[in-house]
Amino acid sequence: MADGKLIVFSAPSGSGKTTIVRYLLAQEELKLDFSISATSREPRGNEKHGKDYYFLSLEEFKKKIKNDEFLEWEEVYRDNFYGTLKSEVERIWAEGKNVIFDIDVVGGLDIKNIYPEKTLAVFVKPPSIEELKIRLKKRQTESADKINMRVAKASIELATAPQFDHIIINNDLNTALEEAYSLVSEFVGADKKAEK
Repeated sequence: MADGKLIVFSAPSGSGKTTIVRYLLAQEELKLDFSISATSREPRGNEKHGKDYYFLSLEEFKKKIKNDEFLEWEEVYRDNFYGTLKSEVERIWAEGKNVIFDIDVVGGLDIKNIYPEKTLAVFVKPPSIEELKIRLKKRQTESADKINMRVAKASIELATAPQFDHIIINNDLNTALEEAYSLVSEFVGADKKAEK
C-alpha cells in the first residue's frame, strides 16, 4: 500500500493514549492496524507476546539494532529498549491498512521525521502532573519508585508536545476520543467525501 498512512499517538505513561488508540482501532472505516512495538522488558500483567508487544531478550533486541531491522528504537531506561520493527509497518501496509502507533515521544518524533508527509503525530496530554500521578497509582502495576520515575520522565516528555502536529488534552475521555477520531478520520480520508 504505497499510500498507507502512519498515525502516531505519544504521551507520558498514564495520559490515556492506549485507551484512545484502542477506540480508534475499533472504528473499521479508518482502516487502522496497530503497530506492535518490540521491547526488551518483561511482560506486565496479562500482556501477550505478539499482541501487546514483541518481547525480545536484550541480546535479540541488540542483534536486530545491529541488523538495521528497526524503523526507530530507543533505550528508554537502562537496558530497557523499545522499538518499531520495519517488518511490522510493511506487514500492515501490505494488508491495505494505515498504521497506528502507541509509542514513546522520541520514537513518535523519529517516525514523523522519517515519513513527514505520511505521518500524523498526536500528543496526548494529561490535565496535570498531579492527575497523571493519580492515574499511575490507580493502575496498581508498578512500585512507587517506578511511578516516580515515570512522573519525572513525564515532565521532559511534556516539553516535546509542541513538536507534534496536534495536542489533545485528556481531561474528559469522551471529548478526547471525539477529537482523536476527527483528526484521524480527516487525515486518512475516511470522511463522507472520500467515499464518493
